[in-house]
Amino acid sequence: FVIIKKVDLHCQANNSAHHTSDITTDQLIVRRGQSFLLTLEMSRPFTEGEELHLTAETGKPPSHLDMPSLCSDCGRGQRPDLYDGLQWQISEQANNAFFYALKTSLGSLVVLYNPWCSADWVYLPNGNEREEYVMNEQGVIFRGAGHFITPMQWDYGQFEDDMVDICLKMLDINPKHLKDPADDVSARCNPIYVSRVVSAMINSNDDRGVLQGCWDGNYVGGLNPTHWSSSTNILQRWYLNNCHPVKYGQCWVFAAVMCTVMRFLGIPCRVVTNFESAHDTDKSLTIDNFFGHSGVVAKKSRDSVWNFHVWVEAWMKRPDLLKYGNYDGWQVLDPTPQERSQGAFCCGPAPVSAILKGHVDLKYDIPFVFAEVNADIVNWMVSTKASYLGKKEDIKISGTASAFTQFSFPFINFIIFKCSYAKNWMAWNLIVFPGNRSRSSLVIIILYRTPSKLLNWEHHVLKILNSDITLHWWV
Repeated sequence: FVIIKKVDLHCQANNSAHHTSDITTDQLIVRRGQSFLLTLEMSRPFTEGEELHLTAETGKPPSHLDMPSLCSDCGRGQRPDLYDGLQWQISEQANNAFFYALKTSLGSLVVLYNPWCSADWVYLPNGNEREEYVMNEQGVIFRGAGHFITPMQWDYGQFEDDMVDICLKMLDINPKHLKDPADDVSARCNPIYVSRVVSAMINSNDDRGVLQGCWDGNYVGGLNPTHWSSSTNILQRWYLNNCHPVKYGQCWVFAAVMCTVMRFLGIPCRVVTNFESAHDTDKSLTIDNFFGHSGVVAKKSRDSVWNFHVWVEAWMKRPDLLKYGNYDGWQVLDPTPQERSQGAFCCGPAPVSAILKGHVDLKYDIPFVFAEVNADIVNWMVSTKASYLGKKEDIKISGTASAFTQFSFPFINFIIFKCSYAKNWMAWNLIVFPGNRSRSSLVIIILYRTPSKLLNWEHHVLKILNSDITLHWWV
């Protein structure tokens, strides 16, 4: 039989060819869909007709069987140093003769996604974009407000020391892996699955995630989120502290750390800031505020609008949505813990193209992201008098800095504005005046599921009786 005496993994040459030499040249790190070189030194020449099988295994072995006596007998006469790294498989035949297959461990390697490979789901054809969204370790994150945007430098550091161990540790302690390791490991070929896992593991709300959020200004026991300017400092603290969450983070910190992990894994990723960002808690696609006649808040709403919010976008194919159309490309992912998605605090991947077109019935979490950039802000007047029931629409779209001027048309009954928001959604904005300038005006929005219902709008009844307004409407 033939014994493999020495293995050369050619780490430096292979890593350079696979764009991983910035990570390390001491460990073999390759990208899928691309060949790499191994050199094996045998105990004798390898002859034609002999078989040599190379097996790559992921995850932990399902079981282990010790057979010391059989291995000792079968290996009698061999040099002791040849036992190191060898595994023996013994099968007993009917004539009591023994045959065996000799297995030698060649070493371990890390396989990453390959945005240079056209067959990979994360393939990014533009070379400049690959350099920016995979290889670049520095970046700028924007914060502030729509009219006062402030940039900050950020060190992503996806190729710094310990990043291999940190990122693999993050995958290995995620709840899905702990529940079913085999299923989790086999699913890691799918960047859609992995991106959802990473999104959940960046925050610590329901797992041993990296960051603990804090928005109340009390940073006792940790650091102000504004302290951070580097992902590696956060990730190394988490890893060296037995995977206890680092305190504290807010949206831009969560997003920056996720960008680091995604770029290390080989998934093109960028940080995106949305100003005037809505947080819709009930999937209504509206931000609802409730007021009494005196202007006092009559009912507390969980909906809100943040001056800015930061998430990431990752580049990947979406074959799971192919029957609905082409939704490949940039996908929104948000690691900031806001709402649960399939039981976990994660968000996305949500195709940017679907958000733009208002296709809110697709995976994942598109209604939530759509509302962040395009929700209607609705101010409700709460009253016990039926004659005053209605709502006032500010005509302010979240994610923008524009709004219409209202209540500037005296002595007319109503004015109609036509507003379009998303696919299969249209709105008629009626500014209604009872005919008395001293009385408050009322603004009513009528939303329709399909444009076909916009025909013959005058059939909807507006009655002005004794300065009271009664509205009959259909949605």
